[in-house]
Amino acid sequence: MRTRPDPPPGTVPKGGERVSSPLRRSVERRSTGPLTWLATRPRWLPFVLVLALLLGGLFAPPVIGAGCLLVLLLALLWLTYLAWPKLEASGRLTRLLVVILVGYVLVQRLV
Repeated sequence: MRTRPDPPPGTVPKGGERVSSPLRRSVERRSTGPLTWLATRPRWLPFVLVLALLLGGLFAPPVIGAGCLLVLLLALLWLTYLAWPKLEASGRLTRLLVVILVGYVLVQRLV
């Protein structure tokens, strides 16, 4: 089993908790409301929302489609930012590829 390398000195205090930046703490604090709301909904709802935004982005008229893809891209970026510290390398790569793919499709819809 592979282990992660030790973080650079100064990034993990003696208690073992990671030190986060003020920006990350602010984003995490402001995200608790929407994430709590989302966690109280049925498990299928996030999938349906992502699917609706993706299909709307692909098949709706260009202006509406670009709006759907932009909302989807922003949501994916937000969730990726929040999950980044806990993700393994493969999870990070997968999320980056999805964000890049949605961004590429968005640009194609705008051109």
